[in-house]
Amino acid sequence: MNMKELQDLDRQHVIYSWKAQGGVKPVIMDHAEGIYQWDVDGKRYIDFAAGLLCINIGHGNKHVLRAMEKQMDKVCYVGPMFGTEPKARLAEMISEVTPGDLDYVFYTNGGAEAVENAIKAARLYTGRNKMYARWRGYHGATAGAITLTGDPRRWSAEPGIPGVVHYFGPYPYRDPFGSQDDPEECGRRTLEVLKTQIMLDGPKTIAAIFMEPIVGTNGIIIPPKNYVRGVKEICEDNGILLVSDEVMAGWGRSGKWFGIEHFDVVPDIITTAKGLTSGYVPLGAMVWNKKLWDHFQDHPFVGGLTYGGHALACAAGIANIEVYKKDKLIENSRILGERFATRLEELKEKHPSVGDVRNKGLWGTIELTSDKKTKAPLAGFADSERNVSVELTRRMAEMGLTLFAKWDFIFMSPPLSITQEQLDESISIIDKALEYTDSLIG
Repeated sequence: MNMKELQDLDRQHVIYSWKAQGGVKPVIMDHAEGIYQWDVDGKRYIDFAAGLLCINIGHGNKHVLRAMEKQMDKVCYVGPMFGTEPKARLAEMISEVTPGDLDYVFYTNGGAEAVENAIKAARLYTGRNKMYARWRGYHGATAGAITLTGDPRRWSAEPGIPGVVHYFGPYPYRDPFGSQDDPEECGRRTLEVLKTQIMLDGPKTIAAIFMEPIVGTNGIIIPPKNYVRGVKEICEDNGILLVSDEVMAGWGRSGKWFGIEHFDVVPDIITTAKGLTSGYVPLGAMVWNKKLWDHFQDHPFVGGLTYGGHALACAAGIANIEVYKKDKLIENSRILGERFATRLEELKEKHPSVGDVRNKGLWGTIELTSDKKTKAPLAGFADSERNVSVELTRRMAEMGLTLFAKWDFIFMSPPLSITQEQLDESISIIDKALEYTDSLIG
């Protein structure tokens, strides 16, 4: 079937996420390999979003596919009350790459479910109710995770679960406390505001502080080290758990195994998914440190679903970690991240519609503006000024590159297997597409 026929079939039955269904007209993809994917009409695209920030090792990796095939010949699934070799081996391999004493793994179906279980674990461990989560954060679309979320995706799910409190995190480019362009001062001021908020709210009523170590789909906002370390100190002083949401930031995306490692901080819980299996099979995990592990030796942890520790998914996870190590993908993310930063700065200098650029490893954003001096938005928060992303991504797709964009943000997260030549080709396409946003500035 050709593109038109498959689109017609698709639109008769498939419901798409986050969209009014009447305007959906998806490109129908047929196959993929490495950093590329092809639609059913044979057009090739650079996958500069790694699927949805998950195809970290690239499409069609034969080592992973062979490992999955081998596991399918043995057993795909047993009930979560049973163990399997891949379930045990993957937990050991995760413990070897997570920081500090984060050595104890609870399997989930994905990232949002890992967050849900972290909420449960924090409340059960502390006996407290409140969960702190930052504005401009995203933690998933399930009931608890969407309540933690600090962006418009939360609005339609309100009032959400009880006990969630939002706080401001540092945003050096648009610091609400007036210290723009000085990340350390931004971190200091933001931390002081958080301390005051916690004092007024009652520190002994707070179970956990959730944070993306690097904010993902709200702008790749990179906090200064003094802020993250300050949050850890607040937690230690008040018996609050620190939960690092590594669903996007983990598995080499930022140039280290986990994003929190950039700040020399070890959290109490990590939630993760996406790059754990690179999307080959759904799998997530909540990872505890030893003090939680010890607590739950004689206190039941009340959580779990049918597919937890799915044998086929765990086999895919094992093979993924082997690929990360064998192909040195974490190092590639770090090394090419330096080249990525240079190319992004070139775009910032060249294009009047580019206000700021930020990246850690192979994870970056371009933040658009209508005025570099005043930092006035081009599209605005939740497209309050105009929609820019639809036309921008359409133009890039025509030139053979797919990525995720919204509001004033262009998000870039290629597979970690990308080469420098492929990276440069991709940036050249984005460079050309930015002529559109430049044309919107009067």
